[in-house]
Amino acid sequence: MRVLLLTNEYPPHIYGGAGVHVEYLSRELARLADVEVRSFHEQAYVDGRLSVRGTKLSSAPFAGCPVSLVSPLRALATCIAFNGQGVQADIVHCHTWYTHFGGILAKILYGIPLVITVHSLEPLRPWKREQIGRGYDLSNWVEKTALEMADVVIAVSRSTRDDVLRLFDVKPERLRVIANGIDTEQYQAVHRPDVLTKFGVDPNAAFVLFIGRMTRQKGVRYLLEAAEHIDPRLQIVLCAGESDTPELQAELEAMVHALRERRPGVVWIPAMIDREETIALYSHATVFCCPSIYEPFGIINLEAMACGTPVVGSAVGGIPEVVVDGETGFLVDAKLSDQPPHDPTDAQAFSRGLAEAISRFAADPSLRARMGEAGRKRVVESFSWQSIAKQTLELYNALTD
Repeated sequence: MRVLLLTNEYPPHIYGGAGVHVEYLSRELARLADVEVRSFHEQAYVDGRLSVRGTKLSSAPFAGCPVSLVSPLRALATCIAFNGQGVQADIVHCHTWYTHFGGILAKILYGIPLVITVHSLEPLRPWKREQIGRGYDLSNWVEKTALEMADVVIAVSRSTRDDVLRLFDVKPERLRVIANGIDTEQYQAVHRPDVLTKFGVDPNAAFVLFIGRMTRQKGVRYLLEAAEHIDPRLQIVLCAGESDTPELQAELEAMVHALRERRPGVVWIPAMIDREETIALYSHATVFCCPSIYEPFGIINLEAMACGTPVVGSAVGGIPEVVVDGETGFLVDAKLSDQPPHDPTDAQAFSRGLAEAISRFAADPSLRARMGEAGRKRVVESFSWQSIAKQTLELYNALTD
């Protein structure tokens, strides 16, 4: 079996859960089959049965178009380049809409089955229009075309499966649910107070942790609005990287600065840090908060739970399929509007709910230990990459037999 994985992100260029998924899936699949990864960056190496080849195109050919269209147009050009390099594979497996056009071309030009893993869905991310303008119409068209012609569509959660059935003309028999996974040997509790000190976190005080991009999807504004109602014994640590747009970045930065003036113990780490430091933050956090308003799965919650840290998350998308309410953390109903941009219908109530759930860990320190242990146990038993790779390979074999 020869597998071609197409992805935007691949180490060391990872900024989201889809990139993490492809990284670990490719490594585990390469124990079972020949795997080639093609990404949008500059990589070129071979490691046993795994080969990685990056294609990073210049922005120069797109100099005449609006800046908002450069990213979507470059994505399509990269997909054409992938196919121009030739395809020697039995199956092509695409991750995120950026690569879907590459999968469409490989299916048509090379006659191989197309598999798509849905990590998110464009119709459910309307705020992207702020970022890429009419390129959002292009991404929607590419995604719809690819999903509806794919031989198999993999959803990372039951919630995502239901969204695919509702939004696209995809027959149920072409849909599979295969969850994200976690490397529980890598993600486990460590004692690294030096990492906390490095970032200005008091290692002797409890804290709630947020890790993610400062985007509308990740809901960081609702945690910021909740902050003044969170038990003052808890520090608030925000490991938050770039936003979708400069305007949103400036807006959220202003909220952080204003919060710091009203409340002590607010630490902002304005960058995505390396994996070892991330694991240290998870390990020492009293509770992890995932206030997303759209989250098809939420691999970041698996990471926190694997490190023995309970999660307070919004009850949206695939999060309830990972976080067991009252056992491995608490879920807060965001009561999202069914109209774009699908924001909470009562943002203040949502923020208060987050604050109340987070504050329970300050009031009852034993809660952290109990729920953290349950979370680690759940992750180890239910979300191994070995199982996910095996399920994926079985799917490939069924398509090529």
